[in-house]
Amino acid sequence: MTESTPMRVLLVDDHALFRAGLASLLSAWGLEVVGQAGDGREAIEKARELRPDLIFMDISMPELNGFEATRAIKTEFAETKIIILTVSDDDSSLFEAIKSGAEGYLLKNLREEEFSDLVRRVSLGEPAMSPGLAAKLLDEFARLKGRELQTEVEESLTPREQEVLEKLAHGASNRQIAEALYISENTVSYHMKNILSKLHLRNRTQVAAWALEHGYTAQAPE
Repeated sequence: MTESTPMRVLLVDDHALFRAGLASLLSAWGLEVVGQAGDGREAIEKARELRPDLIFMDISMPELNGFEATRAIKTEFAETKIIILTVSDDDSSLFEAIKSGAEGYLLKNLREEEFSDLVRRVSLGEPAMSPGLAAKLLDEFARLKGRELQTEVEESLTPREQEVLEKLAHGASNRQIAEALYISENTVSYHMKNILSKLHLRNRTQVAAWALEHGYTAQAPE
């Protein structure tokens, strides 16, 4: 997990003992825990003060809940990644987290090796989702998007952007997409920016869910 420039992490949870344990684990993996907060309002203050790269955010907290804090922080600091880390696998909570701008949704009952892999993916700019939750997210998208709008938006995508979506639908990283399509990672990032704009989505997690829900079922990356 060690990086030459470690990710700076803020932990937000109203249970101090849980924060302490998580801080110890992340530090062992080479991340720099720069601060902790016990409620949503304090989380916003700490985000302004510390400008972390990544925030692990609980949902149920006093003052402001995790969704409210996420929306406020993403409004001011769009580049800050926020991962909801909670005990709730409720469908509505999952979808509300993604709508609020979170890049991932992890359950606290994850095994250590699963959590380690998902945190690594976040550090690479990829989405993080506990196993089994992606399907629930897709169901929510399917209920909310009308077929006419889907067709119109899909037709606005270029052939290359659709190829990127096909790879993304099966969890390919930017590097894997670049290798498969014989383009640079910078070009992949450029296409991702255009896709986000055209689909009116906020992050890679939402794009991956949209791609799967719309039938982008290319072969999984090697």
